[in-house]
Amino acid sequence: MSDKVAKHKQPWKPEELQKLQTLAGKGKGLKEIAKALNRTEESTKDAARQHGMNIAKAR
Repeated sequence: MSDKVAKHKQPWKPEELQKLQTLAGKGKGLKEIAKALNRTEESTKDAARQHGMNIAKAR
């Protein structure tokens, strides 16, 4: 199995949520954050919403 495949319906680990918060705090966009976390954009957006984080809008 390749590490490049997105984690399909896998629970978010605390360290992934921390990285999500860090990247979102730096103003990174959804695509960039999702790619860095090896997650889909939809999953990343949902996790951010569930944890009260804001992701910058694409410019």
